[in-house]
Amino acid sequence: MEKDNTSYFEGFVLVGFSDRPHLELILFVVVLIFYLLTLLGNMTIILLSALDSRLHTPMYFFLANLSFLDTCFTTGSIPQMLYNLWGPDKSISYLGCAIQLYFVLALGGVECVLLAVMAYDRYAAVCKPLHYSVIMHPRLCGQLASVAWLSGFGNSLIMAPQTLMLPRCGHRRVEHFLCEMPALIGMACVDTMNLEALAFALAIFIILAPLIFILISYGYIARAVLRIKSAAGRKKAFNTCSSHLIVVSLFYGTIIYMYLQPANTYSQDQGKFLTLFYTIVTPSVNPLIYTLRNKDVKEAMKKVLGKGSAEV
Repeated sequence: MEKDNTSYFEGFVLVGFSDRPHLELILFVVVLIFYLLTLLGNMTIILLSALDSRLHTPMYFFLANLSFLDTCFTTGSIPQMLYNLWGPDKSISYLGCAIQLYFVLALGGVECVLLAVMAYDRYAAVCKPLHYSVIMHPRLCGQLASVAWLSGFGNSLIMAPQTLMLPRCGHRRVEHFLCEMPALIGMACVDTMNLEALAFALAIFIILAPLIFILISYGYIARAVLRIKSAAGRKKAFNTCSSHLIVVSLFYGTIIYMYLQPANTYSQDQGKFLTLFYTIVTPSVNPLIYTLRNKDVKEAMKKVLGKGSAEV
């Protein structure tokens, strides 16, 4: 019992890439650059969505939610990662690990549902253009965003305590650089089959169900786009949806591998690099994906920067 309680009093050791010290400095620089890009890109989208009245639409309301989500997600995990990569101290307190696990699970779940909500918005815009403003009224947008946030945090409220309460027989070394659920379950010294079954059942609702909804929505969107006779109309519809599809592919490709496989097949090195990808790469490229192909955002940025330069 005393050994089981050591993790509570002493916390955990995030092993990360400590077996490859030459890699840690490189990763520190890379992670820091991506983190700064994430903050800059996502805060820009949030500010533009608030300042420019042309962006006060359902699409940009959900995009601002996604940007806020990515900002919170990276801020909840990357500073600790940078601290551990920079020096010899790889420790994290039990409370710090619990908070990190809760928010990583919660915000990851929110993003799964939010991407499905954004797919529904694109379906309404392309398939029901004449009724779009009636369907996607502000009250419904607020309700859909609330469902996404409550679903993610509710899922984490179930899984995070269950994961942290697993007996670990005094083991403190987490074979990861984050307090991630698969790595913490892998440390347990008891049979975790029931917990893995619960995690899989919840993942069906949080990960698979939104993904199926997204695929069905884009099936209808594809059919509607193919019926558009003008090439210009098809191109506009494609540009409207392509950014969201790219983000969905990047996010779901990694998240499904991480959370929908048995713990005994979990590869530590693959898990670390995939976590790096969806923790630092995806949140930083999301703003670029949505803005580089988006005329409205470019014009809003010019307008805001123009005002700033005029005031100076």
